[in-house]
Formats: sequence, C-alpha cells, structure tokens
Amino acid sequence: MAGSLNVRLDENRKEKIVAFLKEPSYVPMKEKELACLMQVSAEDRPEFRRLLQELILEGRIQINRRGRYSVPDGKPVIGTFIGHPRGFGFVEVEGRKDDLYIPPAKTKGAFHQDTVEVRLLGGFPGGRQEAEVVRILARGMTGVVGTYQQNKSFGFVIPDNSRFGRDIFVPGEKAGGAVSGSKVIVEITDYGGPGKSPEGRVAEILGHANDPGVDILSIVKSCGIPDAFPPEALSEAERAAAGSGGGASSVPERAAAASEGEAPAAGGTASVSSGASAGEDLSSRLDLRELLMVTIDGEDAKDLDDAVSLYRKDGQYHLGVHIADVSHYVKEGSALDAEALRRGTSVYLPDRVIPMLPHVLSNGVCSLNAGEDRLALSCLMTLNGRGEVTDYTIAPSVIRVKERMTYTCVAAILEKDDPEEAIRYESLVPMLRDMARLSGLIRERRHRRGAVDFDFPESRIRLDENGRPAEILPQQRNTATRLIEDFMLLANETVAQHFYWLQTPFLYRTHETPEQDKMRALAAFVHGLGYSMKIGQEEIHPKELQKLLEQAEGTPEENLIGRLTLRSMKRAHYTTRCEGHFGLASRFYCHFTSPIRRYPDLQIHRIIKEQLSGRLDEERTAHYESILEDVAKQTSRTERRADEAEREVRKLKMTEYMEQHISEVYEGIISGITSWGLYVELPNTVEGLLHVSALPGDFFEYDEAACEMRGTKTGVCYRMGGRIRVKVRFADRFTRSIDFIPADDEAG
Repeated sequence: MAGSLNVRLDENRKEKIVAFLKEPSYVPMKEKELACLMQVSAEDRPEFRRLLQELILEGRIQINRRGRYSVPDGKPVIGTFIGHPRGFGFVEVEGRKDDLYIPPAKTKGAFHQDTVEVRLLGGFPGGRQEAEVVRILARGMTGVVGTYQQNKSFGFVIPDNSRFGRDIFVPGEKAGGAVSGSKVIVEITDYGGPGKSPEGRVAEILGHANDPGVDILSIVKSCGIPDAFPPEALSEAERAAAGSGGGASSVPERAAAASEGEAPAAGGTASVSSGASAGEDLSSRLDLRELLMVTIDGEDAKDLDDAVSLYRKDGQYHLGVHIADVSHYVKEGSALDAEALRRGTSVYLPDRVIPMLPHVLSNGVCSLNAGEDRLALSCLMTLNGRGEVTDYTIAPSVIRVKERMTYTCVAAILEKDDPEEAIRYESLVPMLRDMARLSGLIRERRHRRGAVDFDFPESRIRLDENGRPAEILPQQRNTATRLIEDFMLLANETVAQHFYWLQTPFLYRTHETPEQDKMRALAAFVHGLGYSMKIGQEEIHPKELQKLLEQAEGTPEENLIGRLTLRSMKRAHYTTRCEGHFGLASRFYCHFTSPIRRYPDLQIHRIIKEQLSGRLDEERTAHYESILEDVAKQTSRTERRADEAEREVRKLKMTEYMEQHISEVYEGIISGITSWGLYVELPNTVEGLLHVSALPGDFFEYDEAACEMRGTKTGVCYRMGGRIRVKVRFADRFTRSIDFIPADDEAG
C-alpha cells in the first residue's frame, strides 16, 4: 500500500488519500484504522479528518453507516426513492445495506417508488450516506389511491399513502363521476414541479369511503396487490381442476406398494424415491392412502396444503409431512403460473383472503380435504428417541386425509384431556400424543443449537357485517400450533439440506446474521433494564439472543425485549444461495410446505420432481439457473408487499376499534420512546402515542442514549418497558393514529 501521509507538507494530500483507498488490497475501514495505516500523527488527526470530510462532500470518497471509508466504483448509483411526508426521502439501492438519505432540496421532484440515479454526497450525524437525485429514470406510481374532494369546477385527490407527499389536481372533466368522499384510483398525467401540483384523471372509483370494505380494498389497491385473476388464468385453473388425475374418482386403487398402516421403508440415509415426470403416471407415486394422517389448521382455513402422519416402530418415530402437489396443476410458463408469480403469496386480511391461486384450486382440488384422494409431495422422516433425523425419503405420493382437525380441538385433547374431544377423535388420540412427544424432542434439539423462539401475544380482528371491528381477540400459541410448526420446520430443513448437497439450482430461505452495531445498541439498552448480553468482536451467535429472551421470560418487559430483539435482526428473504437461517440457527433452510399460498414452495416442488424423475438435465439446470435469481427477488418483494398490506389494515381497524373507546382508561406498556413522546401498547396489542406535551407536572427531555424521557425538575422518568395508565384521547382512522393522555392519577 501507499506510504505515510504528511498532511501538513504534502500538496497532493487528498490525492494520496484517494490513491490509498483505490489500492487493490484495500478493504473499507474506519478513520482510526485508516490513519494508523497511513501513519498520520496524533497532532495531524484533526486535519486528516477535515480532508476526509472534504473528499466526501466532493463525492470522491464515501462513508457507510458503520463509518468505513471507500471509493465509489464509478458506476451510476441507481435505486428506488422512498418518499417521506416531510419532504426528504431515502433511496434503496440493491446490494447496499444502508439506504441513502436525500435532503428535501435534493429530491429533484422525485416521488415515492420512482427509480432514480443519485450522486453521493457527504454524511450526517449517525453516519448515514447522503446523496442527491441526479435524474428520474422511471416513475414508480402511475396510479395513486386516495380520497376525492370536489371543488367548484375541479377536484383534487388526497393520497392515502402519505409518502406521496402532495395532493393531485383533477380537472372537472376528468373526475369520472367521483363525488366528495369517493375512494378513487387517480392516474397521474403530469407530475408537476416547483410550485405546480401533480395532475391526473380518475381512472377507477372504488366506492365511497364509508362503504363497507372499501377502506380495506383501498389499501389492497394502494399496495399494488392484484385482486382479480385474468380470464386466461381462471380458464386454465378450471380446466386443470376438471381434467386432473387428482380427484377421488380418478386415482387408481393402488398406485404403488405400501404396507397398510405404515409408510414405505426409507432406503438409506438420504434415500429419495423416483417420481413420475409431472405426477401424471400415478403408478409411480407412493400410495399412502391407508396411512393414518390428519390436517391441523385454524378454524377458518380453507386452503389446506399440509397434512401430517406419525407412527412408532422399533423405538423409532416415522413422521410424514405431506404437501399438496400444486405443481401438478400449475404448469410452468402458463398464464396461471405467470399470475401466481405476479402475486407471489396469498394475502390474509380480516374480511378477505386474496389467494395466490384461484379458489377452484386453492380451496378445491389442491386442498387436502379430509376423505378425498389428493396428490402430494411427501417428506417421510425417521427419527430416533432424541429427535434426530436418521433417515428420510422424499417422494410424489397419493394420500387421503383421515380427519380435518383444528388447533383448538387438538390443544383441548393434548393440554386439557378434554373428554368430549377425546371421544370424538378416539382413534387419533394415540397418534396425537406421540406427535406432542416428538414435537418436544424436535423443539429441544432446535433450542440446544441456539434457535431464537419469539412468542409474542398476537390478536385477530373480528369484523361485523358492516366491516367494522367488533372485537380484538387474543391468539396464543398452544401445543397444536407448536407441533405443526416443529414438523414443518423439520421438513423444510430436511429438503433444503438434501438439495444443497445435490448442488442443484434451488430457492432457499435466508436469514442473515444481524449487524454488530444493532446488536451493541440492543445490548446497551437491555443492560439498562438489568439484563446481560455478550457482544464480542465476531458475529453474534443466535444462542445469545435466545438467552436474553429466556432471561426476560415472565417479566413485565418480556414482550418489549422480544420486539426490540426482532427489530434488531435482519429480514428473512429468498436467495439462490444456501446461506443459512440465523433465527433458526439452521445451516439449511427453504420453504417447501405451503405451495398453495407461496410461490417459492411451488417453484422448488417443480425442481424436486424433475430431480426425482431424472429430468433435471443440463438444459433444465441451465434454465433454472437463469430464472431463479429473478424469482427470488420477485417473491421477496411480494412478501414485503403483503406484509405491508396486512400491517396497514391492522392499523386501520385497530384505530377504528379505538374510536369506539374514547375516554376509556387502560394500563399499557411503554413500547417506544422518541423526542415527540411515548408509544404505549395496550393489552389488546393496540399501540398509540402519548405526546410529550401531555406529560404532566414538568418539562420532559428525551435522552436518546438511555432511551428514556426525564423531567428536568422532578426527575420523573419514563423508560421502555415501564407500565403506564393512559386514557384514549383521540383516534382517527384516516391518519391511522391513536393519541393517549395520562390517566388522571398519573399526574405528578
């Protein structure tokens, strides 16, 4: 590398810094490391720091969020603009961990979701890279959902998404019959500019804002989720269901040899049974119709894509996880397949399900309905008394589910010995009890390796006939939900490991190791609550987070610490590389068990069946290598889109629910603290803001380092995880905001 830098005498000192950072052997490093390697003396460090800042402002070098310096690679920096109501924005750049900050004066008129080219600038406190928009490459939102407001000879649309930032002017002749209060989709015809509002025309009227269901439909449309199937896709689904070989009447009496009451013997440590080319040749499928199996799902579930079976023999557990063979009906390259990929996932909302596949498939021939013959892809695993998988078989199969069971009834049998349920399912009780025992063994093994198990209180919103929230019902995990979770995780790991070692193209579910700075911030925070957490120089092991959650178990701050831990971790996503799952402490993981509602599962089912049948030749391998990267990106994106819609609908309906409870008093937990106030979560999981100006008896200041709000005179302190009694002051479904004030006895 280059020699020392005399910052006082060398006229080309900036060039020396840039040249040093361009050295082939250079890796991004912090100022202290850089100064040490460049032999900058202690007295010259302030000047060195100034030079670095000047180079950043000139755009010749850059600094990331971790404070490490590097030279831009010279390629245009292109990303997606994320707007903010206050005028500034961020740009998400693929492959870059940290978003770029765009000041209000540097957006160049970019709107939310635009694709933009940016130029890197300096940084601002916190180390986030700053940039400016150079040009807008493509508009991201051509249609915007909002509420129409009529004026005399014109109107305007107030966007539902506050990130859009500006109202849209609509000339009177382009209102399309909308009236004040109409929920509409407005097509933007002119994006405006300085001093000029965007302009558009009403392309679709969704209904009036007060009509039942229109509020949720508006969120669906705003998120860009398709809610109607193209005619070609519907036609293909009807033909696939009507002409399939998967119905009860058309499956042969015996498709393959299998001993009655037990699964076929697995042949070898990694035995995989050969399957039919696309499931058409039923004689080459395993016939598991005599095997005792059940589905266990929620009461309202209609798309049943997984069944489980279990029997014991010679001290071994023989576990079967049987997944609907959706790939038999949804052919690659069809209109139905293209629409499934466009949707990526089913979306579950309080008043509707937006399925990935038409109902004739998702609730019909693909659903593993009890008493009906169905085509499946089975993962048959043999486990020893310690819960270790010693053998497995993956094979196309024909199955018949004995009973459609619910989490509630299974939990009643396993947890309460409910006599009524035990009599009703008498023939299944021994298998269910064995399942509970095996589930405990599997869970204990996963715990020993360090898997992080989040157990947050969840809730379900029940709507009345008018679409208004009638109840927020708590939903707790129980023995039955954990049992199915354990079996599905094990099948996903087994399939992922098998295909990893085959080195075939595949889609994996990846959860990366958290960033060290976020882990250090979490450790510092929980230390203030009296908890310990070891953070070394190397990457953190999930076992440390597991220990933290166990320390907090049963305490008032358990839920808070769990949520903060989750927020400190990265988001799982789909990749073509097997990079492991941090949260599960698993080296191999994929999504195999839900092909009715997730496209990645459907995609790997095709690969699995082609590999089993010997059709995964060089040509097909090259084909999958060419498409899987795009499939991973698309399905990760649609998963985020579905999560956003589900989150926004929950916020909307929870706000609407609290509108019915103005002035009521609750005891909540402080779930967040900012400079503008305290976020308080109620026992029903509703969260609202208690503004700092409403805190009584003192002037309160926010201490960011300690994450607390403290009175300057009285010393009264509000901390994360603390309990506080609040009164509901205000709830507004349109802004989806809930405001609290302290209950009367909080004063002082």
